[in-house]
Amino acid sequence: MGTAAAGADGIAGERRQLINVAYRLLGSLAESEDAVQEAYARWYALPRSRQDEIVSPGAWLTTVTGRICLDVLGSARARRERYVGAWLPDPLPDHAEWEHGHGTDPADQLVLDESVTMAFLVVLESMTPAERVAFVLHDVFRYPFAEIADVLGRTSAACKQLAASARRRVRVERTPATAAGQADTVRQVKEAWETKDIAALVDLLDPAAVMTADGGGMVGTVLRPVEGGARIARYMVAIADKAPGLELLERSVNGVPGLVARRAGAVMTVASFEVADGRVTRIWAVRNPEKLGPWCGTGACTESGS
Repeated sequence: MGTAAAGADGIAGERRQLINVAYRLLGSLAESEDAVQEAYARWYALPRSRQDEIVSPGAWLTTVTGRICLDVLGSARARRERYVGAWLPDPLPDHAEWEHGHGTDPADQLVLDESVTMAFLVVLESMTPAERVAFVLHDVFRYPFAEIADVLGRTSAACKQLAASARRRVRVERTPATAAGQADTVRQVKEAWETKDIAALVDLLDPAAVMTADGGGMVGTVLRPVEGGARIARYMVAIADKAPGLELLERSVNGVPGLVARRAGAVMTVASFEVADGRVTRIWAVRNPEKLGPWCGTGACTESGS
């Protein structure tokens, strides 16, 4: 884990890797940034003699970041029980699309690959904190179990079992669409939504599709998942009826094709999709304005609306 460089440049160079680890562990940009900042604070609090003894500062920082994330995951469950409605991970735009101007905003440092798709992150949410740490560090970042054991305070064998248990949770029930195939389906959903064509939407949605929305109690949205393609289609059209002038934009969300809904120039919703066999099986709609910062310029995120 990390490099052997002990200088300030070497330490600062670990930040991007740490942010990538923390976001996959926590699903929250703000919490990831806080975890990494705390890891650096602990490093700089060490006496210089202790710093010089550490052969790999990167390994030390990753271990500390992992432990901090483990603690955050442990407390997050209680916090999310008090969360209004469903909690979803923060949606990420492509680097070329997100609104810059935040300096060291962690979104600008994240590598967008299959391990940050909304579908993958939602599966990670179903794991225990220890499973998630073992799985992400080993299966995503290829860290050896001997080093993961230092993070979790368990034996290598126990960490291997945790990763195996987590792996079983990553279900492969259907063949996911290719990027091109998903983009085509999402484009058709956009067109049907814009024309309020319920029949077309029903055709594009799997009969067992599920839509989950996250408003965080700050904006109006359904508090429970909407189940069934027909019900979701009617709900989508009802939203369009209540929000005249709603503008839908095709955008990359967490590295895969998605949609952004704007009204009067303000970003209201970022929607992620899971597509299989040409039909949408899952929709995750993030409306909580606190999670839309990277998508919004000054004053471009709404804090109210339909």
